[in-house]
Amino acid sequence: MKPTILPETPLPSTARDELWSSDAIAGMLQALDVPWVALVPGASFRGLHDSLVNHIGNQHPQMLLCLHEENAVAMAHGYAKASGRMMGAILHSNVGLLHATMAIFNAWCDRVPMLILGATGPWDAAKRRPWIDWIHTASDQGALVRGYTKWDNQPGSVPAAYDALLRAAQMATTAPCGPTYVNLDAALQESKLGDLPPLPEPSRFRAPESPRPAPELVARAAALLSGAAAPVILIGRGHRTTESWRARVALAEKLGARVITDLKVGASFPTRHPLHIGPPGTFLSEGATRAAREADVILALDWVDLAGTLKQVYADRPITAKIVSASCDVHVHRGFSMDYFGLPPVDVNLLVEPDVAVPLLLEACRARGQAPASGRASEPGRVASDVLSLRAVAVALNEATDQVDVCLTGLPLGWPGESRHFSHPLDYLGGNGGGGVGAGPGITVGAALALKGSGRVPIGLVGDGDYLMGVTALWTATHYRIPCLLIVCNNRSFYNDEAHQERVARMRGRPVENKWIGQRINEGRT
Repeated sequence: MKPTILPETPLPSTARDELWSSDAIAGMLQALDVPWVALVPGASFRGLHDSLVNHIGNQHPQMLLCLHEENAVAMAHGYAKASGRMMGAILHSNVGLLHATMAIFNAWCDRVPMLILGATGPWDAAKRRPWIDWIHTASDQGALVRGYTKWDNQPGSVPAAYDALLRAAQMATTAPCGPTYVNLDAALQESKLGDLPPLPEPSRFRAPESPRPAPELVARAAALLSGAAAPVILIGRGHRTTESWRARVALAEKLGARVITDLKVGASFPTRHPLHIGPPGTFLSEGATRAAREADVILALDWVDLAGTLKQVYADRPITAKIVSASCDVHVHRGFSMDYFGLPPVDVNLLVEPDVAVPLLLEACRARGQAPASGRASEPGRVASDVLSLRAVAVALNEATDQVDVCLTGLPLGWPGESRHFSHPLDYLGGNGGGGVGAGPGITVGAALALKGSGRVPIGLVGDGDYLMGVTALWTATHYRIPCLLIVCNNRSFYNDEAHQERVARMRGRPVENKWIGQRINEGRT
């Protein structure tokens, strides 16, 4: 059920005697159950815009007006993170797509489903207006994002557009999920139809059921884990359901396995659990590194950068632990971006989603007779300093949200992982995937849209640079009455890069005192 927002209901259209190709495309979006489309208006999709308003009444999908294309895509990103569902974004010609590329890259790296519609042309040069239609037409517009979308297409007819939208939705929601891009010719949108071609039945074109691993592979993995003296589970990307959460906990408890989690992805395991080795962070803590080094078997559940983590654990020493991997991420690895990371050694490779593998392993593994000594997770304490640090922000947030269900939609770099515990999969949604500055506000608003009416308060903690680049997303939240809280962790600097400049200066024997130049956001209050 869609949350209630400002409806923006159009007046009824009396022009029912003429039909247009964009009417058919709008009907296909409705049939695909796309709830929202975030957009910045543009003439290249004026035909589709009219059809969304006057043919289907701005209902399912409803348009969500944004002030920057990055925010439109970031909203769809946040919505998918919080709900697990796909919504849409519409981008104007090549220039709108160019604006949105960073946000698309973030969504790609974060493996979230998203349907992106673009527009170009008219493709027929004889129909182009002087100047503007020429500079806003590209011969291969999808090439701008082909390296970080799962699929792109430019259909030339209404039946081809139906097929393209069905395929794009199917591929976006097939694991590993990701954004897809369908580019619509302006002339096609504005071509007149005698009748609307009948819509296909979308249920016959859904994403396939997740495959199951071969039983012998599950048996081999279970034998390794059941016979391990010191198993460790690295929990990465996974479904945000309570069933998947409980299954992970049950598997860890059955094996007596120590568990390591990560702030790059969402909450996946209770951080107060005695088997959890913390705190979660962007990189492994000392305790987590030690636990992984002591492990004789490591189960990696779609862990982001498994090879890099093993390098942190073992350095140049041989990797002695047996590695069991449950991930299908290899299916989207390609050449443009290095988001495939290093190639890790794997002894048993379950080429499936981790949430498919975990219940099978839970059934196949035998309970181990011993478990590591129960630890007690450290509890956040007060800060005995007047400095407004990230730790002080965390303490204040904990006090303000005591007994309140909160969803943290993002955290800034340097966040102290021990300062807040997670006990539900919606407690924290993870990072933005691609590390692009400016995503936080839009992701927060999109997540808040998905969470509206859930009883959870969406809170995004963002850096000042992230905020300044994406702040216009808050207009969309205000306009459509989407409640959320954005906390700006303002150090008035691109401080991560200050630290890099300090390292370079020390390596080169140059003045560390100059690290702030070209970094500080001051002398002109923002």
